[in-house]
Amino acid sequence: MMTKNTSQYSPMIAIVGCDGSGKSTVGEQVLTCAEEFAPSVLVHVGKQSGNFSRALFSLPVFGGLIESLFGKQSVKTHSRREKDKNPSFLPSLAKYIFTVRRVRRFRRMLALRGKGMIVITDRFPQLELRAFDGPQLNVKQGGGFVVSWLARREHASFEWMTSHIPDLVIRLNVDIDTAMKRKSDHNRESLSRKIDIMPKLTYQGAPIVDIDTSQPLEKVVEEATVALTTLLTERGYSHSTS
Repeated sequence: MMTKNTSQYSPMIAIVGCDGSGKSTVGEQVLTCAEEFAPSVLVHVGKQSGNFSRALFSLPVFGGLIESLFGKQSVKTHSRREKDKNPSFLPSLAKYIFTVRRVRRFRRMLALRGKGMIVITDRFPQLELRAFDGPQLNVKQGGGFVVSWLARREHASFEWMTSHIPDLVIRLNVDIDTAMKRKSDHNRESLSRKIDIMPKLTYQGAPIVDIDTSQPLEKVVEEATVALTTLLTERGYSHSTS
C-alpha cells in the first residue's frame, strides 16, 4: 500500500490513548503551544459513535425500538468475539455509517492541513487491529453479500486514512485504576483491553513519543509540548512572538 510522504505538508500531530488517558486535556495544551508557531487547529478524527447513537435512540416512536435492537445485537457480538464474525445487516450498516462520517471529518482535516495549518488530531485511525479506532467489520468473514461489501468498503476507507502518516504521535499511556477514576461509567474489562492494545499500535511507522499520564498533569503537558516543539523546530518553524 502506498503511503503519503508528509514532508511537503504542514505538520500533523496525532494524540492517541484510551479513554481516561487525558487526550482532550493534553490536546488543548498542545494546541496552545502550536499556535505560538503558526495557525493551528485541533480536530477529532475518532468514530464519535456516542453522540450519534444518543441522537438515534432519542428519535420519537422508533428510538426505543432501535436502542433495543442494537442492545441485543451488542450482546450477541460480544458473545461471539472469539469467532470474529460480522454482525447482521443493520448493525453493520450503522458501523459503516460511522466510518463514512469519519472519512468526511478526515477530509476536512486534510483540507485545513493543505491550507498550511498545523493539525493536531484527537485520536487517529489505525489498520493493524480490528479494534480501538480501527475497522469494525471483518473483510475475511461473511454475513451476506451486502455486509461483505460494507466490510470491504470500510477497509478501503481505513487504508486511505492510514496512508496519511502523522509527523508525530503523542501516545498517552495510563493504568487501569487511573483510567477508571477518570471514567467511572466505563466498563473496566473493555477499558483494560484498550489499554493493552494501545502499545501494540505502530501507526504505519510514525515517530511515537510515549507519555505516562498517571503523572501530574503539569509533567504530562511539559513532555507533550517538548515533543511538539522539537518537531516544529526541526521542520523550520519558530515562535511567532519571537
